Amino acid sequence: MLISLFKNSNVQNKNLLIYGEDAFLNDYLIRDYLASSDFAGLDLQRVDCENDGLGELLASLTEASLFSQQKIIWIKNPIFLTGKSPKKIQADVEKLEKVFANLNLSDDIVIIQANYANLDKRKKITKLSLSAFNSVAVQFKPYEVSGIIKAIIKDEGYSISQSTLHLLLERSDQVMDTVLSNYLKLKLIAGDNKKITLEAVQNNVDLSLAQNIFEILSSAFKKNYQEAIERLEDQLREGQNPVRILAVFENQLEVILSAKILLARRRSEMDVGKELGIHPYRVKLARQTQASIPKIKKLLLEAIKLDQGYKNGTYQGDEFIKMFLLAI
Repeated sequence: MLISLFKNSNVQNKNLLIYGEDAFLNDYLIRDYLASSDFAGLDLQRVDCENDGLGELLASLTEASLFSQQKIIWIKNPIFLTGKSPKKIQADVEKLEKVFANLNLSDDIVIIQANYANLDKRKKITKLSLSAFNSVAVQFKPYEVSGIIKAIIKDEGYSISQSTLHLLLERSDQVMDTVLSNYLKLKLIAGDNKKITLEAVQNNVDLSLAQNIFEILSSAFKKNYQEAIERLEDQLREGQNPVRILAVFENQLEVILSAKILLARRRSEMDVGKELGIHPYRVKLARQTQASIPKIKKLLLEAIKLDQGYKNGTYQGDEFIKMFLLAI
């Protein structure tokens, strides 16, 4: 099961509490969990605590299923585990505490999906939940996205080369939701051999905005100004505006600058990635950028100044951002 990729509190407990702010990944992990043969044929009930209320949840937890002796209750938006739960639901929370305290006496399977970065561990109901369920913290650093996706692909019986995985991550900005979504698309078109190919990624996963902007910068750094301007004009035609493009320029120049400074101190690419909270592949790209540290510092200051000029109305139109590129 994919939940084994993350820290589990009690793998023998079938009642599951997943928490972490990545809603799409949490949902994916739960669906994989429910696909187990252990749960085949069981009635599945979903309760959204924000929309349905705790009364509905309590009813599901305490009433017998019409279709089988055992049922699965999938709880979403468990606001009672956060510090934002209103006082008016306190009476229901106390009833819920009693249910969770005796959860081991029930035949039903209870799954809680808490799409929150943190739970309020000061609350009694949270402490009870963490002890009564197999609690799984779905938390990771940006540089760990590659390993998680690679493990998911392998667990599901698919294969992908390291270079193809790099391209998938690159075109997904190393963002978990985006990588996972693109992987699902690639699964649908993979052949019987379940191999995700470089060609499939190239043809079916579009360059992200950040990747398009990086390509513009790369062309400018190589003095290939015609290509850089053409790529910039493509982005402008697609509806991007100079302010948004400059924001990405600034972010990428900051990453390149920080990475180059740390690499100059003889730090490894992996260590630099961890310190900056980025994937090591982005560090590798920064190393390959043919520009000195003083040059990048100057460009970053110019980009910030140009950004401010667009925002306060000093600059208008596309000519000024094009001049910025031509001056690289």
